[in-house]
Amino acid sequence: MKFKPSVKPYQGAAGGWDSLEATTRYVLDSKQAFKNIRNLLRVNKSKGFDCPGCAWGDDNTSTFSFCENGAKAVSWEATRKGLNTAFFAQNSVAKLYQQSDYFLEYQGRLTEPLRYDAQTDRYVPISWQAAFTLIAQHLHRLDNPNQLELYTSGRASNEASYLYQLFGRMFGTNNFPDCSNMCHEASGSGLKQSIGVGKGTTLLNDFESADAIFVFGQNPGTNHPRMLHSLRHAADRGASIVTFNTLRERGLERFADPQNPLELLTPKSGRISSSYYQPNLGGDMAAVRGMVKALLETHRQHQAEGLAGLFDEQFITLHTQQVAEYLAAVDATPWQQIVAQSGLSETQLREAAAIYQRAKRVICTWAMGITQHKHSINTVREIVNLQLLFGQIGKPGAGLCPVRGHSNVQGNRTMGIDEKPPAAMLDSLSAHFHFAAPRAPGHSTVEALEAMLAGESKILIALGGNLAVAAPDTARTESAIRRCELTVHIATKLNRSHLITGKDALILPALGRTDRDIQATGSQYITVEDSFSMVHASEGVNPPISPLQRSETAIVAGIADAVLGAQTLDWLQLAGNYNLIRDHIAATLPGFTDFNQRCEQPGGFYLGNTAAELRFTTPSGKAQFSTAALPDTLFPQIAGQAVPFTLQTLRSHDQYNTTIYGMDDRYRGVYGQRDVVFVHPQDLAELGLQDGDRVDIETLWHDKVSRRVTGFKAIAYDIPRGNLAAYYPETNPLVPLSSFGDGTHTPTSKSVPVRLTRAQNVATDRII
Repeated sequence: MKFKPSVKPYQGAAGGWDSLEATTRYVLDSKQAFKNIRNLLRVNKSKGFDCPGCAWGDDNTSTFSFCENGAKAVSWEATRKGLNTAFFAQNSVAKLYQQSDYFLEYQGRLTEPLRYDAQTDRYVPISWQAAFTLIAQHLHRLDNPNQLELYTSGRASNEASYLYQLFGRMFGTNNFPDCSNMCHEASGSGLKQSIGVGKGTTLLNDFESADAIFVFGQNPGTNHPRMLHSLRHAADRGASIVTFNTLRERGLERFADPQNPLELLTPKSGRISSSYYQPNLGGDMAAVRGMVKALLETHRQHQAEGLAGLFDEQFITLHTQQVAEYLAAVDATPWQQIVAQSGLSETQLREAAAIYQRAKRVICTWAMGITQHKHSINTVREIVNLQLLFGQIGKPGAGLCPVRGHSNVQGNRTMGIDEKPPAAMLDSLSAHFHFAAPRAPGHSTVEALEAMLAGESKILIALGGNLAVAAPDTARTESAIRRCELTVHIATKLNRSHLITGKDALILPALGRTDRDIQATGSQYITVEDSFSMVHASEGVNPPISPLQRSETAIVAGIADAVLGAQTLDWLQLAGNYNLIRDHIAATLPGFTDFNQRCEQPGGFYLGNTAAELRFTTPSGKAQFSTAALPDTLFPQIAGQAVPFTLQTLRSHDQYNTTIYGMDDRYRGVYGQRDVVFVHPQDLAELGLQDGDRVDIETLWHDKVSRRVTGFKAIAYDIPRGNLAAYYPETNPLVPLSSFGDGTHTPTSKSVPVRLTRAQNVATDRII
């Protein structure tokens, strides 16, 4: 397929008519427009199904509870196009590997179990029972259980995730690498260290009463568009929306509500951000430190004048520790360092601090612009420090709101998809199921890939996802996966990871969120957890495209039955009745008492949050101020080496995670192409380049491995000097596997040291 590339600056607001037009186009392209219109009316609704896209909360009041990208996700999954035996007979794995990620998933749904035939380099049909038997044979040949890696996508349901972790632990391993390791680990780790719980403290309705909302490192217009409704409503009633984001993003500037007829049919739109600051990549911690430094000066000035200080001294005394040490660290941080590292002026940071000071109720919200750096945990904790000083936790309209990606990535962790599981959870599982759960920490995603590279891990089973494309350092990641004895992918559609095979390989076709799930006891529903700790029931409506597709829950149960048998647990009985799984969840995990009954509540039920109740489950029983200093450099591994540019990888608007819905990035004005890099105009000029010239991008690292992508189009963009942005997965080859966050092993995909040079060889008319 060919697309006509162009760059045309986008003048409209996010949302509005263009969003409706794009939604309509994707619904029609699904080849079942009427059914998908009906589907969209049931998205994120009681007795409907949860959107397979983002994890933003449901407001349960709108007629349409979906966004443009949610409509894309639903239509993409609910297509009636299917891949059959003839397709794989005609296409070798080597041939398919040459195709784009867009092409692969556009072919339609997987319809039957497949096994890789190395002699013909093709996938061929295999029965379900033969597939399960093959998996069991491979697992029983392992020297020890820790040679198995059990990867998980954030889209897997609570029920499937719970069975998956239970199977792994009964087999004997805590190797649960997952997508959260690559995206959100710093939020969970940082929040646990600061307030004792690794989840946000806000509810969706807190956005209705906040006086100020500080948005750090996220682009909701593309990644979680339903958030724009919450921000727009807050802005309309007078709340200050203060944005810290390296790029200018249209969704954070102006938004036209597609559900408002006036804004749909006219140029009318509403402003989102009242203040917009563009820090350097990795500079958010310094920016927050600068705000605190300014607020601390005002606090002391008020006290010197006999006035009440700014800080909530009662909250600090009753609920926190180490405030004196933290404020000493703030005093020791010079403005010169803050300004240089943040890329923002002292005047800008004092301005932001004044907005914070005037607000009685403040929400701080962030996403992967914060969590994919070496010092991400410290950045998260610096945001918490700010909120603790003012007691902005545990009251309506205030709190901490890390925004997750896929719609159940938070639920996966709640269910036990955790390579470092809490001892209390292991104790509960062991007592309830009468087995000795393994206690040694398992592998995160980066650690799993390193173990596969070293030949220490031999089998990869992936419950959803697209690991080969999502992971960093593409060449090393692919090499790691190819070294496996067996790779198993449980998936709805073909993707590149299926073409990176172990010596033996299976693809097992799964039902999606939109599909009706009929088991032995009748129609089943699953549950998911959103970013606000709300648990929702989700029940698909479409008949499966093939009788050979199985639910993820049934597939996991089938594998467990083949490997472990029914002596400890009747896995197939659980697959036939998900209520039984939820009974086990209720018996072993806190917050899920009467799980089945509570699933009947319209809008779902709240799991609760101890920190929001001002009960801090840290070792001291109090919230902990972090006293970390600002980092001396983003790249200590190459200290002393000049870094011309820092690159971040990001999504386009026609994309969700690794799924490419189309070739346009409407809000950034890029059409028909993805091999682009966004550069400040003055940086282009200094390199002797013009807007539209082709460039090569090369990583600067210490291991003497060449990491380079070539022939990218340089696009002049509103981005701070010395910073670059480009799409992933196209630039994942530039992210070293050994470059990860302190304490998280999360790839530093938002801070990659690179150089930019004029392209040596330029390809044209690229096939997509």
